Amino acid sequence: MDKPLNANRLRTHFSLIKLIAWTCIFLGLILFFSLHYPHSSPSNRLKYLEDSDWKYQILNSGRPKSRNGFRVLVTGAAGFVGMHVSTALRQRGDGVVGLDNFNGYYEKSLKRAREDLLKSKDVFIVEGDINDGVLLTKLFKLVKFTHVMHLAAQAGVRYAMKNPGSYVHSNIGGFVSLLEVCKLMNPQPAIVWASSSSVYGLNKKVPFSEIDRTDNPSSLYAATKKAGEAIAHTYNHIHGLSITGLRFFTVYGPWGRPDMAYFFFTRDILKGKQISVFEGLNGFTVSRDFTYIDDIVKGCLGALDTATKSTGSGGIKKGPAQLRVYNLGNTSPVPVSKLVNILEKLLKVKANKVVSPMPANGDVLFTHANISLARRELGYKPTTDLQSGLKKFVAWYLDYYKPSGKKSSV
Repeated sequence: MDKPLNANRLRTHFSLIKLIAWTCIFLGLILFFSLHYPHSSPSNRLKYLEDSDWKYQILNSGRPKSRNGFRVLVTGAAGFVGMHVSTALRQRGDGVVGLDNFNGYYEKSLKRAREDLLKSKDVFIVEGDINDGVLLTKLFKLVKFTHVMHLAAQAGVRYAMKNPGSYVHSNIGGFVSLLEVCKLMNPQPAIVWASSSSVYGLNKKVPFSEIDRTDNPSSLYAATKKAGEAIAHTYNHIHGLSITGLRFFTVYGPWGRPDMAYFFFTRDILKGKQISVFEGLNGFTVSRDFTYIDDIVKGCLGALDTATKSTGSGGIKKGPAQLRVYNLGNTSPVPVSKLVNILEKLLKVKANKVVSPMPANGDVLFTHANISLARRELGYKPTTDLQSGLKKFVAWYLDYYKPSGKKSSV
């Protein structure tokens, strides 16, 4: 009997050591990210909290223009999707307040230009971090937001290999910070947030459906979005928050992100630079379910319009609350090589392209959305094909980066 008892003691001792080790690692990570990714400075926060002009702009921007309009906080409002969603909401009469930290992941001038466009639409963007609970609480006290469109995130699959901490800070820490504030509101807002098609990871079953397993992420970015879906479930279950996740599939269009292939392909083709078109093993063509921005916006508004009210009060759940997740794609995967061919025709320039094996950077070979659930419950129906969408993007790009105007710094 001594040997089994000793073995049990050893196993218990070993388990305790592992628990202590993982606890130390976890606490160490929290300390590391706290030191390297601080909240907004007190001076900036106080400037916002004490500025009467700032309060007026917030109140004016958040005031609905239509009788039954929503009051929506849009995080990441100076981003690609954020700008377009904010514009659409304001145009239909909703009150919209933006929040963005204007980080330097890509050229800030593009974000500032989007901000200027939103100003012309009577949408004000607060410059601040979603991890700043004091600032978020102040915004909610100024405007009784009925909805939150949470689009702020650290984007990009490849950049996660260079700066993993920024993804944990924004996509996990930022989401929790926002939900912590939302749970305490009375009434609580309904929340719609941007997940990603990246959560499907190494899944080989196509098209990707919301009921598929998503536990094999291929990148840290995908893992943080998967974590976000689990976090959403937790806050829905415990605090009664109404939460809808939207899995975007390769969004493109005017005012897009410079780190996206269609964007930097356009830039490099015009400059005569070589572009790399990746392929998988055995010549497998890399394909994406490219989805035009206007179609994505319709899906976002459909999710807001069908979101039911949260059921909690002061952080305490009063009853079951809505929890949903939808694919927003185009259902028509296109090889990246065809994307390049379309750009060549639109730009009237032959691309200097080279076919290369796909590097081990977290990207996946293909994406393909099953949108039957979004079509049935949100009325989502994409209408823009890649040829038409790229034509609109190229027209915008040539106008925005025209020689007499702005210059690309990417």
